Amino acid sequence: MARQRFSLFDEVQMACADMADDLKLTGPAEDYVVAPTFTYRGVGVEYQFLVDGREGTVGCTVEVPTETANLTVGLEALAIAAGVVEKRGGISYSARNQNQFRKSLQGQVDYIRRVHPFLTDPTTAEPLMRRADAREWLLPQSQSEE
Repeated sequence: MARQRFSLFDEVQMACADMADDLKLTGPAEDYVVAPTFTYRGVGVEYQFLVDGREGTVGCTVEVPTETANLTVGLEALAIAAGVVEKRGGISYSARNQNQFRKSLQGQVDYIRRVHPFLTDPTTAEPLMRRADAREWLLPQSQSEE
C-alpha cells in the first residue's frame, strides 16, 4: 500500500476551514522563512500557526494591531486571560506524528473560536491582550502617525 503524502499546508487548511469560514478569516498565508508558518487574518486580528519540526510542536500566536504597536501573545495565555479556560495545560502542542499534529491543531482551533469574539471588539481586544501579558512590538514613528 502506498503512503499518502503528508502536507502541512493541507492539514492546517483542513483543520481550520470551518473556523475560517465561520469567523470570516482569510488564509492560510504560507511562509517558510524560518519555519513553516500559516497565518489567518481577520479584521483587527491575526492567528499564526508555527510548526517546529525540530521540537515536534505546533503553536498558535495571536496578534492584534493598535495605533502604536502590534500586540502578540500565545493562544493559551489569551484564553486564560479571557476566562474561557481555567488553567494552563489544556491545549496540546505536540506534533511528533500526524495524529498528534491533527489533534493539536483541532484543539487550538477550538481555543480560537472561544477567544475570537473578544478580539473583534476594539474596546475589549487591546485590554485583553495586555491582561494576557502580550509582547508589544512598537511601530515605527512614521507608521503610527499616518
